[in-house]
Amino acid sequence: MRQDPYQKLLNRKRKWTPVQTTAGSCKAGAEEAVHRALALRHMELPVGDFIRDALDTDVPALSRELLESNVTDEENHDLALGYIANAYGVNQKAEAEALRLREAWTSHPDHTILKAMVAERAIFFVLLPFFRANGDAGMRTVSADISRDEQIHVAANSIVCRELGLTVSPSLDKLRKATINWVMQPLGSNADKYLDRKFWLDSSDRLMYEGKAPELSFTKAARVPAFFEHSNVNLPQYA
Repeated sequence: MRQDPYQKLLNRKRKWTPVQTTAGSCKAGAEEAVHRALALRHMELPVGDFIRDALDTDVPALSRELLESNVTDEENHDLALGYIANAYGVNQKAEAEALRLREAWTSHPDHTILKAMVAERAIFFVLLPFFRANGDAGMRTVSADISRDEQIHVAANSIVCRELGLTVSPSLDKLRKATINWVMQPLGSNADKYLDRKFWLDSSDRLMYEGKAPELSFTKAARVPAFFEHSNVNLPQYA
């Protein structure tokens, strides 16, 4: 019997438990954008709420167990990124602006599952490689773990949106552009592509319109911290 796509995605999940990391150094020139990207951790729980709200509507019955599991993942991501923020520190101005952006996403009228799909596909899928390229050891480890979950989330939300016949409104796409522009605004034009604003904005556009960004394939082989780079308390615990 052919397995339904939602069950197949559920079977791909791997449980992991965040731990408190210690602060390290980010790539020189990326610090302000790192603080802004970190401030968008405030979007994790609203994305979980978007999915929870969708469960109260007409989502396909077969998707329910997977979507409920994805809500739990978002709570885990919020905890993991909170630990990173505790270690690295936050920028209060960036935090305040991120909360304003969160309100704009929450109040936007598009279907909640559509908002979750766009936020994860074209915002989080850019921020996580950004952390992998420019963040400290803790950020690189956590972003790798969150990325594994987000691949499943984006696939699930995309299937649900297709089954429900949902399409992204121009105003939601405009909000997506405003959000990623704000994060990357401190970066300029740079010979190091990972410090180049256009590189990241183009990646978001490609993920949004094409569903892929080959230029981010470096994350498949991106350097994940070796065990000797920091103490074992910094490493997530896997089931």
